[in-house]
Amino acid sequence: MLPQEIIRHKRDGHDLSREEIATFVAGVTDGSVSEAQAAAFAMAVFFRGMSRNETVGLTLAMRDSGSVLKWDGIDRPIADKHSTGGVGDNVSLMLAPIAAACGLAVPMISGRGLGHTGGTLDKLQSIPGYDIAPDQARFARVMQEVGCAIVGQTSDLAPADRRLYAIRDVTATVESVPLITASILSKKLAAGLQTLLMDVKVGSGAFMQDIGEARILARSLVDVANGAGVPTVALITDMNEPLADAAGNALEVMNCVDFLAGRKAGTRLETVVLAEVAEMLVRAGLASTVEEGRGMARSALSSGRAMEIFARMVHALGGPADFCERPEAYLPKAPVILDILAPAAGYLAACDGRTLGLAVVDMGGGRRKTTDTIDHSVGFDHILPLGSTVEKGQPIARVHAASREQAKRAGEALLASYTIAASPPEPSPAIIERIG
Repeated sequence: MLPQEIIRHKRDGHDLSREEIATFVAGVTDGSVSEAQAAAFAMAVFFRGMSRNETVGLTLAMRDSGSVLKWDGIDRPIADKHSTGGVGDNVSLMLAPIAAACGLAVPMISGRGLGHTGGTLDKLQSIPGYDIAPDQARFARVMQEVGCAIVGQTSDLAPADRRLYAIRDVTATVESVPLITASILSKKLAAGLQTLLMDVKVGSGAFMQDIGEARILARSLVDVANGAGVPTVALITDMNEPLADAAGNALEVMNCVDFLAGRKAGTRLETVVLAEVAEMLVRAGLASTVEEGRGMARSALSSGRAMEIFARMVHALGGPADFCERPEAYLPKAPVILDILAPAAGYLAACDGRTLGLAVVDMGGGRRKTTDTIDHSVGFDHILPLGSTVEKGQPIARVHAASREQAKRAGEALLASYTIAASPPEPSPAIIERIG
């Protein structure tokens, strides 16, 4: 079956068979499909779309292009969560140990920062010694002994996706819902999951800024994952302000420790974390209702079990044994820490999350190109939530920077991202919609 015939079939608007898709993906993997042919295929899909069955076929073929993890010997339900990314979104750091404390096994394969959004792996590399790329034996041992492990994608997981994504990135075909869906799910399904939760972010700090687009992507992810045999639900969550009160790698890890210690109760971040763990527990059959699951998650937090599991995971993957007792002794600190003062009195009424996220990147907390080295110490913390009342000269956040000049630029960018108004904004729910 010639690659050009498969491309022509899709170009002319026909549905591809599972055999055609599998043949093309095998060619992408072994190199017998050229970059020009892969680009033409991606462009045909971009313009013609794919049916649910085609997208399921593409997802499974990309999943099976490399290794699929098996968890023999683990008698817990295997579950995970994936976020489409946002500013101050450190949910994974707390969710994995809470879910493990509630009886799930969570092999969380995460990524680095992309654009203005932070990456879970970059955050964890703030911790000295933490191994984001353990070999399979160590990964399996941590899963068996701890119940969760947050690591990076290995080279033999969904290799077809790696090649196709690189081609899409330079051919203006990234924004195709079927291709996004297959890219996300092929990697997640290669982790050997039994259930999955999708967190689709929408708002100024997310890649999806329109609720209609977010619904389309969430529905595609849910339908295709279920079609591939993995029970999945999606939550659409608000990203019109930083989710945590910190943005930046080490600062978000510190925020995680504070959260697990119970010092972030009553926040939007807590609402999202507990809701997502609860959905995971229901999908896996460990809770009969979301309310019961939320109660289980709260108990794992208040009892200290979640903090204990996070500490054990960090140590098992090479980090300090006493990290959670003394995080400030290990996390890198920026040499300049300054308050950012409100220029006027009023209410924090709106936030441009993208501008705020790019300010962290500009300080070195993210990458402009793949070869950039990250400064894990920089970013913002003590960020006030939208709706807060402020007086002129009152701190609305704190900047951590490498120099006073950098701190000044970052502070100006943060102030430019906020609107201070005479009246409070309409409250916006942290969780907008559930798609199951």
